[in-house]
Amino acid sequence: MASSIGNEKSVNPVLRISQLDALELNKALEQLVWSQFTSCFHGFKPGVLARFEPEVKAFLWLILWRFTIYTKNATVGQAILNIQYKNNLSQTEKYQPLSKHQKLWYLIFTVGGGWLEERCYDLFSNCQLQSFCKIKRYINFGAGLLKLGGLLNFLIFLQKGTFATLTERILGIRSVFCKPQSVRQVGFEYMNRELLWHGFAEFLIYLLPLINVQKLKLKISSYSLPITGLSNSENTLAARCKECSLCGEWPTMPHTIGCSHVFCYYCIKSNYLFDMYFTCPKCGSEVQSLQPLKYKIEMTELH
Repeated sequence: MASSIGNEKSVNPVLRISQLDALELNKALEQLVWSQFTSCFHGFKPGVLARFEPEVKAFLWLILWRFTIYTKNATVGQAILNIQYKNNLSQTEKYQPLSKHQKLWYLIFTVGGGWLEERCYDLFSNCQLQSFCKIKRYINFGAGLLKLGGLLNFLIFLQKGTFATLTERILGIRSVFCKPQSVRQVGFEYMNRELLWHGFAEFLIYLLPLINVQKLKLKISSYSLPITGLSNSENTLAARCKECSLCGEWPTMPHTIGCSHVFCYYCIKSNYLFDMYFTCPKCGSEVQSLQPLKYKIEMTELH
C-alpha cells in the first residue's frame, strides 16, 4: 500500500510541447472569456469599457486564478492536458503543491503585471512633463529587460525542458503530470488515407496537362457521330458551305483542311494552333493544308 501511494505522488516530467500547448490553451481561454464578456455590452454606448478595460481584465483574470491556480495548482490549459504545478523549491522529489506565497506572487506577476503594463501605457501616453517622460523611459527599459529575460528563459527551456515562462523560474514552480502517462495508441489509417489522396492528387496535377483533352473530345465525337450517320440535310448543309463543322454556325471566312467539310477561319485556326495534330471532328481527317474556300451563294438561300 505504501509503495502504491509513493508511486501516485511521484513526479512525472512534462514534455516541452505539452507545456507550450498549455500556454496556448490559456491564451485561447483568456481571449474567449474576454470576447464573451464584451459581447454583453454590444447594446451600450461604444467605448463604455475603454476607460476601465485594464481593471475589468484584471478582475476577470483574478476570478480565473481563484478557481485554477489557487484551488487546483493548475491553469485551465494544464488541467486539460493532465498537468499541474509542483513546488520545485522543496527538497523532496515527491510531489509538493504550491505554497500560498507562490500562488500570491503568481497572481501579482501575471495579473498585476498585465494590469500595470496596460494602465501605465494609458497614464503616460499623453503626458508631456519631463518627470513623466523619465518614468516612462524607465518603465520601457524595465519592460525591455523583462522581454529579454523571457527570451533567455525560453532558450534555456528549449535546452532543459523546465520552466517554460520566466515567472515559473523566478517562483520555482515546475510543470509535472498529475498521473503517469500510459503508452499512446496511435492509429495511422487516417494519415495513410490522406497521404494516398494527396499523392494521387499530385499525380493528376502532373498528368492532366499532358493529356490533349480537346483532341480526345474530338476523337470521341467523331466515333459517336460518323459521317455516314449524318442525315441528308446535314450533308447538304456541309456541301453548300452553310455550317461550320466546329461551331455549327454560318462559317465566317470559310476554310477547308483537305476534306469535304468547312470551318470558320477562327475556329480551325485556334484549334490547329492549340493542337498541331488536329483532325476533323466529322470524318477524322488530319489537317493537310488550310485553304480558304471560294464559293458563290445566292442571298435567297439564306432564308
